[in-house]
Amino acid sequence: MKNLSLIFSLFFVTNVFSQLGTFNSELLQKKVLRKTIKLPYLDINSYYGYIDSEKSPDEVRGGKSYYYLYVWIPLAVPEIGIRMVSPIPSKMKPKNKDFVSETFKSNSSERVKYFDTWISLEKASNVVSKESAVNNFETHEWNQISYNDDSSELPKQPSGNNYNSLLRKISDVNDPLNSLTVGLYRIGFTTYKKGKVEGSFIAQIGATIKIPGVTIVEDINKLME
Repeated sequence: MKNLSLIFSLFFVTNVFSQLGTFNSELLQKKVLRKTIKLPYLDINSYYGYIDSEKSPDEVRGGKSYYYLYVWIPLAVPEIGIRMVSPIPSKMKPKNKDFVSETFKSNSSERVKYFDTWISLEKASNVVSKESAVNNFETHEWNQISYNDDSSELPKQPSGNNYNSLLRKISDVNDPLNSLTVGLYRIGFTTYKKGKVEGSFIAQIGATIKIPGVTIVEDINKLME
């Protein structure tokens, strides 16, 4: 009965996220019919966004335009997964719990434009509250803890290329810079080659435990809302 229950749960998760495929963890595993399989993350938060031609990048590095999503994580987690897909699959619509940008709302019918995603996960040093995350924002030091360019686990782009991105990070409790503790994180995204970032995207954050209170914003000043 336990195996049947697990198989039903996997079917449900697969159906819910069929447009992107299941988002599986490295740490969560289960033996089913003598086979070890990776299980989906227990918690997934989604952000629907759109970068239009008028939006200035948050930073320019090496001739590339970088944009950031700021993420507040209110408790320590064993593992985090990040994936970004552009354009957003046509049948995917935001749900009540999802985070949705204003530019996506005004461009929700525009599904043609997309970009070759490149993502990174960074953590701000010594930030333990939302108040300090916002009030001392200009003084934060950011440490890049993981990045990814192309992933064959995700749907291909309209070009036929595997240019969507996925990363997983397991917390290292022996290394403060690489431990996934309470704090402020940011997802950086750009293109692999120099070029314009424009089009719709969905970013998803997966975790191996339920995390009430996750917040994802493009503007750090909205973190407290």
